[in-house]
Formats: sequence, C-alpha cells, structure tokens
Amino acid sequence: MPVKCCFYRSPTTESLAWSENMDSLLANQAGLDAFRTFLKSEFSEENVEFWLACEDFKKTESREKIATKAKMIYSEFIVADAPKEINIDFSTRDLISRNIAEPTPKCFDEAQKLIYSLMAKDSFPRFLKSEIYKKLVNSQQVGNHKRWLPFL
Repeated sequence: MPVKCCFYRSPTTESLAWSENMDSLLANQAGLDAFRTFLKSEFSEENVEFWLACEDFKKTESREKIATKAKMIYSEFIVADAPKEINIDFSTRDLISRNIAEPTPKCFDEAQKLIYSLMAKDSFPRFLKSEIYKKLVNSQQVGNHKRWLPFL
C-alpha cells in the first residue's frame, strides 16, 4: 500500500459523488446549477423548478402564504398552458385543481413525486452522460491530482 504524504489529495470529488444519487446532486448548489443548465439545454428546466418550488412550499407555515404560494405554483406549473407547465397525468392535475381552493402543504406531493421520478429515471442518467457533467468532473479532477514538491 502506497504511503500518502500530506501533499496528496483524494481523487474523490464532489461532482463524482453526485452520480451516486440525485438527492446529493439536488442538495448541492453547484450540482443543482449544473443540472439546471443541462435541463435548460433539453428544454425541461420546468421540472427542477417545480420540484424546488414544492420544496420551498412545504416549508411555508403561514396559511396566507400557503394560499398565495399554492396559487402561484398552480398558475406557473399546473394549469393547462401554464408558462412552465409540467408533464403530469390528468388525474394528478385534476386532484390538484380540486384541492387548490383550500391548499395544504401536501397538495403538490403527488405531482412532485411524479416529477422527481421522471427526473431520476430520465433526465438524471442523461445528465451523467452529458458534456456538462463530464466537463465539471474533469475540471474538479485537475485540482485533485497528486501534487509533488519539485525538490522530491
């Protein structure tokens, strides 16, 4: 086993850890930014924007703010021909439409699960094969190679 000195850096990088699961990617701002850039290039950034809006929405405590945010999410992502309409099935869209009159912090949970699943099964694997991800990993690896002192 080689001896590691204090000048050795582990080749494990943050961006490589993102490939293990989408949650670690979404929890990291740099990962989220890279994923968002990728989704933009595929014209599907509304998925991650909706997921983030739902995460923020679930943290809302005030009843007035819940109602305001729910209507904003509904008009931006759910209603037919919304500016950032997400791809969900009719029954989920219909359920949200019925519950929007008296929204709860869980009113978008089903749609959020569907979008998360869509991203995890479809977009995320393509992201890991994308040039955006490869460039990010390569740029981080350059900084993580072994560094030797010139006099050694």
